[in-house]
Amino acid sequence: MNWTLYAGFLGFAIAASFTPGPNNLIALSSGANFGFRKTLPHLTGVALGFGFMLFLVGLGLGALFEAVPVVYNVLQVACLLYLMLLAWKMGTSGAIGSVKDREKPNSLFASALFQWVNPKAWFASLTIVSTFTDPQNYWQSMSLNSISIMIIAAASICSWTLFGRVFQRFLSSPRRLSAFNWTMAAALVFSTAPAIFQFS
Repeated sequence: MNWTLYAGFLGFAIAASFTPGPNNLIALSSGANFGFRKTLPHLTGVALGFGFMLFLVGLGLGALFEAVPVVYNVLQVACLLYLMLLAWKMGTSGAIGSVKDREKPNSLFASALFQWVNPKAWFASLTIVSTFTDPQNYWQSMSLNSISIMIIAAASICSWTLFGRVFQRFLSSPRRLSAFNWTMAAALVFSTAPAIFQFS
């Protein structure tokens, strides 16, 4: 096992996981609107979904995109449409704690599935497989990277959720909450642009 390569992977994974992106912005918004406990399913779904996705990319899914680029193009369109829907739902969220508010935080299953239309997750997975996987110990390296990314992703989502939770008192004003939600919605849309254009 090439531990120098693994150290490089850890640096990339931490930077990719903790910097702003769709998962973290959703966690920030969810923490502010629903609190930490109700955001735990989202946290778990992101960690499990990202790790599983990375492992499947390592099995050869990335090669499929290279062989048939139209498959990834379709995924990009689906990603954009779904992110627009998420951004709209985020921007129109109701008052914190409102019993009339029908919006709910993402479920574990929805958050896990979201990784498949998350351009930042695809970018990170393809980079990890192509750059930070030890070819001499491929399956050992892939397994370790997949487990590690789950732990790192969980820590990242936890941090962003807690950060959002801190904002709850400040966002008790409907006007402030609305401004916050629409800001997060806009950030969610713009955060995907670099990853999308990377593969366009």
